[in-house]
Amino acid sequence: MSGDYKDLFTKRDLSVPLYDIDLEHATDEELIQLSQDSGIGLSLEEMKNVQDHFKEKGRNPTDIELEALGQAWSEHCCYKSSKVILKEHVFGIDAPQNILVISEDAGVVEFDSEHAYVVALESHNHPSAIEPYGGAATGIGGIVRDVVCMGAQPVAFIDPLFFGPLDYPFEKLAKGVRHPKYLFSGVVAGIRDYGNRIGIPTTTGMVYFHEGYVGNCIVNVGCVGIAKKDHIIRSRVKEPGNLYVLLGGRTGRDGIHGVTFASAELTEISETESRGAVQLGDPITKEPTIHVCLEANEKGLLDGMKDLGGGGLSCVVGEMALAAGFGAEVQLEKVPLKEEDMAPWEIWVSESQERMMFAVKPENLDEVLYICKKWDVEANVIGNVIPEKTLRVFWEDEKIFEMDLEFLTGGPVYCRPYEIAKVEERIEESIPAEPENSGDILLKLLGTQNIANKEWVIRVYDHTVRGNTILKPMQGKIGKQSHGDSAVMKPLEYSFRGMALTSDVNPSLLEIDPYWGACSIIDETCRNLVAVGARPHSFADCLNFGNPEKPAQLGDFYEAVRGLGDCAKALGIPYVSGNVSFYNESGTSAVPPTPTILGVGIVEDIRKCVTVDFKKEGNPIYLVGETKSELGGSAYFSLVGGKSAAVPKVDFEVLSKSIGSLLAVIDKGTVASCHDLSDGGLAVGISEMMIGGDIGAEIDISNIAEIRSDFKLFSESNTRWLVEVKKGKEPEFEKIIDVPFFKIGIVGGDRLKVMDKDKTLINLDIEKIRSAWNDTLWKLMG
Repeated sequence: MSGDYKDLFTKRDLSVPLYDIDLEHATDEELIQLSQDSGIGLSLEEMKNVQDHFKEKGRNPTDIELEALGQAWSEHCCYKSSKVILKEHVFGIDAPQNILVISEDAGVVEFDSEHAYVVALESHNHPSAIEPYGGAATGIGGIVRDVVCMGAQPVAFIDPLFFGPLDYPFEKLAKGVRHPKYLFSGVVAGIRDYGNRIGIPTTTGMVYFHEGYVGNCIVNVGCVGIAKKDHIIRSRVKEPGNLYVLLGGRTGRDGIHGVTFASAELTEISETESRGAVQLGDPITKEPTIHVCLEANEKGLLDGMKDLGGGGLSCVVGEMALAAGFGAEVQLEKVPLKEEDMAPWEIWVSESQERMMFAVKPENLDEVLYICKKWDVEANVIGNVIPEKTLRVFWEDEKIFEMDLEFLTGGPVYCRPYEIAKVEERIEESIPAEPENSGDILLKLLGTQNIANKEWVIRVYDHTVRGNTILKPMQGKIGKQSHGDSAVMKPLEYSFRGMALTSDVNPSLLEIDPYWGACSIIDETCRNLVAVGARPHSFADCLNFGNPEKPAQLGDFYEAVRGLGDCAKALGIPYVSGNVSFYNESGTSAVPPTPTILGVGIVEDIRKCVTVDFKKEGNPIYLVGETKSELGGSAYFSLVGGKSAAVPKVDFEVLSKSIGSLLAVIDKGTVASCHDLSDGGLAVGISEMMIGGDIGAEIDISNIAEIRSDFKLFSESNTRWLVEVKKGKEPEFEKIIDVPFFKIGIVGGDRLKVMDKDKTLINLDIEKIRSAWNDTLWKLMG
């Protein structure tokens, strides 16, 4: 209570601080100041809507009611700037595998006749920019709850991460901005410690460095789980009389205003002013809490289950009730606290971690509490479900909160103006001369931060705990491994059916052309899944963009979402879960458009999977797909200073046919290794296959395209794979492939030799290639 509007507050005669707010007589200036100072983050228009609502009710709100509206109406919770665009382009892709998609905390998709997999992908960007270790750790803690609350056993974590360059000059950092090395090391440590301690492998992810992330890193976290179909549970109550059982961690002042903090731009004072919005993770409490949730659910004791994430109790209680058409009453003093002097509104909106909410029939309560006690997990009944769609909160015998749930959870929906910039206006074309030494270019590309070996990150995660990881993130000979295209999990003990996981986005493409850049993400996601023998099955998206109130930023969002929708619809692959993270800006600039995709593929038989590393001398090498002069946003042009609006495009029909062809030849057993072509193009792709197999290759690229030699080597055209075919299987391979392909060389020796029309372009020893690729992150991180 501060500022010029202090006379609007009247304290109630209670044992805890609670205020009635005279919103009816507040001026516009007081409404804005109240919203800003309290941290609820509502606009003047939204505050006036609240004012009008309570005028109709003939009373003024309490502080806890106003705080609850701030959480429920935040961008993070109600998707007020994105909902219309998402409904137009990505929602509603029907597919036979869909069970529960978009509508729950995580997507539920058919795995086999008896089982479903559960998938979720979220952002924890602002907390990680303020406190990287805690922000990333609680991101993992939150995403695993989303999967568990559907009744699924988590089987893998996914972590797409985006930072400024690790060698960014300290003197260029703006006030209040942490150096990328500090953020990078803290985020990786947070994910490592939380994931490893609860015993779930981190198998999949990506790391991308770009100056656009210096002031606002992007930390996305995903989780995939498995459950029997008849154990899937909804995030809702079932009937009036259900009891709300709050279990897990205690409620404190950590994480207050987390969702409103995530719905605003970072500033130079965010590091100090907003630290309290970052939650405190506790994996030691989380692990037994997961056991409680799964055991109680499997025994049929729960009518509903939901995690306490954004908005805390203020969101979970009402959302669970309204989803079933009911309301709720809560005795707030029954919530166990970390601190004794918390105000009711603080308890109500706190986002303290490791908390879950059960909906339980009274007759099942004792057995549920027994399971909690057995696992040493604290649990308390804090309320019950009522027939009418109203939420009431009491402190002891005093009613301190009463709101219509449809008004509380509805939130505003905006059709904000957006501007779509012409691609030609985004970039001034500058095509560099063809290099004299393509070998030197290749070595430099292999050493760039976005292409270089990521073992510095991968090896600190336990990616084999639980024993279900069949294809690991690093593949190849022991001590010589290269990056794999996808990890493959075997989630069921008695079945050889598997799940492949990958995460992808190339922000440099989206900076130039958000539409085709987004289509390229789907193409790459499918390529990575197919490369190991998996059929693309579902997508989850995490859409990280700037301020949606700026038309140019929302225009980028619109075009990217349109691209994601068009490509997925053409393939018939659904988006089953997702998240939108706006306001990723600091100072005067937004992050590059970063719509991260988590792709899940189904492997019919994990024994037929292939890896990225070359296998045997004498095996022929094929290039599947067409190479074009598409260098816009490429790693090569970034290295040599080239600029072009010609980003890679996607032919949806060719992509669909290519998926079918590659899967067919892998299933027939003709393929020894396979690798998709992305950053750095063909030259980098074949180098990575050599590194993993510790064997060389000779190729001739004369006939793959009528374009410049350097473009053949480094173009990042979509829908392309390098395939090592088993010797003698060439006729069978060529008969099945019904898209363009080129036989370009042979595996063997200890060098990479590349020819084009009798000219030697590259002639490099494999150890020189490995050294260039291996050293970068280790040297930068010390």
